[in-house]
Amino acid sequence: MKKKPVVIAIDGTSASGKSTNSKRVAAALDYTYVDTGAMYRTLAWYCIQQKVDVDDPKAIAEVLKHWKTKLVCANKAVYLTVDGYHPATEIRTSATSAVVPKVAAVPAVRAWMKKRQRECVEFGDLVMEGRDIGSAIFPETEFKFYLDASLDERSRRREADGVIENLAERDRRDTQRATSPLMISLGATVINNSKMTPEETTALLLKEIRAKLDKQKSNS
Repeated sequence: MKKKPVVIAIDGTSASGKSTNSKRVAAALDYTYVDTGAMYRTLAWYCIQQKVDVDDPKAIAEVLKHWKTKLVCANKAVYLTVDGYHPATEIRTSATSAVVPKVAAVPAVRAWMKKRQRECVEFGDLVMEGRDIGSAIFPETEFKFYLDASLDERSRRREADGVIENLAERDRRDTQRATSPLMISLGATVINNSKMTPEETTALLLKEIRAKLDKQKSNS
């Protein structure tokens, strides 16, 4: 019988180290990395390109009916292409960032993304980062982690990266969103890395994951 892919869900607040640690964990385990936030960014970018009224949820939902996308896995990372194009740099602009919360709040978008993100298991074992992986996308996984840090520390990290962002407002939007809000999912291991280095956070994640993997093997 074919082994069921392992899905490691790494959720958390902005600037809590999700991306850095998810990539490192994926590399250490030779798993495939999935940045779910990039998928929302791809839709936001496409809406801008198509001059969609991003203040109209119905207009955003309509885009989902006709945009031609494909899940692609290259170099152990999964991403969305649109009409065969991967907008890797375009989705990271400030203009795209400003639109992301608007598309992410649309229930039809969350449903569309959930379907695509669950399809990522076709690429094998995954490390998937986001805000609702453990609570909404793969609630059945045994590997759930929630990263967090103090608001002051997260703001310092953003400033060190040259990014000015109102993280308190971002937290409010994420946690109060009607559909798939940011939350600590049932059974998640919470890691507050306010006083930890990225290396220490990665080491702790790997220790927890490997212990769970060993337990699975001994029970099978």
